[in-house]
Amino acid sequence: MGNIRIIGPRSSGKTTYLAALAYLPKASGEKSYFKIEPVGEDAKKLAAEAENIICLSESLTPTGVRTKDIFSLPVYQFTIDVKLPLRQPERIDLVVRDYPGEIFDELEAGNIDEVHQAFMQDCFMSDVEGCLILLSKWEEGSDRFYKRVFNQFLELMDNEGRGSNLRIAIAMSKCERGELWPGRIEPEVDLFGLHLPDTKALLESRIPAKNLAFFAVSTFGVLRRDDPRPNRTDEMGYDGKVSVLRQPKIWQPYGMMAPLYWLNSGKRIKHNV
Repeated sequence: MGNIRIIGPRSSGKTTYLAALAYLPKASGEKSYFKIEPVGEDAKKLAAEAENIICLSESLTPTGVRTKDIFSLPVYQFTIDVKLPLRQPERIDLVVRDYPGEIFDELEAGNIDEVHQAFMQDCFMSDVEGCLILLSKWEEGSDRFYKRVFNQFLELMDNEGRGSNLRIAIAMSKCERGELWPGRIEPEVDLFGLHLPDTKALLESRIPAKNLAFFAVSTFGVLRRDDPRPNRTDEMGYDGKVSVLRQPKIWQPYGMMAPLYWLNSGKRIKHNV
């Protein structure tokens, strides 16, 4: 069972990423190495909502911000059949809980309240295999912000006894942006090493190498190989601007499965989806 948590700042694309994962079976076609089946009420509901954002350009409601009961947060379950070239077929039973982005803000400020403290403790429970952390900022000042956040995150992780046995996947989301797209092939060097060097150095100094990996993810992807403009446009939504697909019929997400596969198995894949 791949019990995984997803965290990240507000507007880093967490819920959209999960929605696209739920909808992927309808868009991936026969060439996909992954067959994904939503399981349970929450995941199936998310899959239905995902079609709105992917095909009808309707935004999803963001994750609730002040719920006082962690168990009221949706739990998304997916069965993923993996058939990679030259490898034996595999099945991943993925269980994901999506956290509100306000937790990240409180980590940066160093004053986590009791509600979000409970969220973080759940994140580090013994049956959690790993965390996918989506980051979306790379501009000036982002490195200092993320370094402060991860100082707090790593302290909490150590306090809960997970400092040496929790996989951490750090992904630059929204990498379809023109400034980031060329660095997607080697994100550890060309995205994190270039734009977030102090954050990267901190993570590498505190997390065992076998438990840390860097990724590039784009839920929307680009238009075509010969037209690398982002396949998304910004519209007004529930909480300000939201991103939606520009051309749903040619949707080609990038790197969505790689961090989940690594978190579950410890193995890397090079396939784009």
